[in-house]
Amino acid sequence: MSSDTKTATSYEEGLQGASDKVAEFHEQKTALKRLQHWLHMTPSAVPMIVLVAAIIVFGLLSPNFFKAVTLSTILQQIAIVGILGCAQSLVVLTAGIDLSVGAIAVFSSVLMGQFTFRYGIPAPLAIALGLAAGTAMGFANGWLVARIKLPPFIVTLGTWQIILAANYIYSANETIRSSAIAAEAPALQFWGYSIQPGGVKILYAVFLMVALVAILAYVLRHTAWGRHVYAVGDDPEAAELAGVRTRRVLIQVYALAGLFCAIAGWVMIGRFGSVSPSASTGQLGNIQSITAVVIGGISLFGGRGSIVGMFFGALIVGVFEMGLKMVGTDPQWTFFLIGLLIILAVAVDQWIRKASA
Repeated sequence: MSSDTKTATSYEEGLQGASDKVAEFHEQKTALKRLQHWLHMTPSAVPMIVLVAAIIVFGLLSPNFFKAVTLSTILQQIAIVGILGCAQSLVVLTAGIDLSVGAIAVFSSVLMGQFTFRYGIPAPLAIALGLAAGTAMGFANGWLVARIKLPPFIVTLGTWQIILAANYIYSANETIRSSAIAAEAPALQFWGYSIQPGGVKILYAVFLMVALVAILAYVLRHTAWGRHVYAVGDDPEAAELAGVRTRRVLIQVYALAGLFCAIAGWVMIGRFGSVSPSASTGQLGNIQSITAVVIGGISLFGGRGSIVGMFFGALIVGVFEMGLKMVGTDPQWTFFLIGLLIILAVAVDQWIRKASA
């Protein structure tokens, strides 16, 4: 007992005069490091800078570029891609990818049209059924990814082919003409209607796209569900240990993506006027949406990025297409420059990710 007391006393005596400061480590942050950290915290900054630069350059090269009608046309052209981009962004944020977004959009539009004209279902109900069908297709993708543990790339590559084939088989490759839709089911073309403030035509579809981007941006940044989506994409095992029901979140994400695709299908009817099972969106929609997502700064590794960045990415593609057309260059330069932007965007993302390492 006495030896324990002596030990305690000697220990306390030894501490007398010792420094009570905790070890500190100071890292010298260069301007480049600070830029890297800022870009990591603000993922939409890079696409915003590229977008502003592109607008300035094309505005200087073509005096007509800054006209309101030009900017309105760009927004109309990206309306479908922007909505598909919302769907793709959700999936990519969970470190997945969805190659079936275009096929779901086209098949959903075909179902809306066929339900109305083949079975005589009222257009509003046919639209609701088409939206439900798109959600179900997305749910199937999510179930295969979350429950069966199949890779998202393989699952959606397969469902892309299945849905496109079902689309052609069900519709018998029949196109429903614009005049018939306008006469018998104008609700199908609702998003093709427009307002013309100051003589500038703006489709309702543009307002829908902006509203969906704003709502989704708020949900992802300011709700628990949104934080769970980022957590699943960043580290699913850590998210599971923290109490996040990762499989449920994945299924919800893919189902919601399917709903957005179906909405894009409804917008397609208004944008193009007709219902066509061979619409190019079925083949190109997935590539266009992935392009907007990647250029928009959303990491393909999941857990980082923003819907606003995707919107900027879609705008960049639209600005490049319109700008190069107005300058009078070969249209192939559009694909060339977009390809360079995609590679550059992924390289920048890799560099930015080092800030969090």
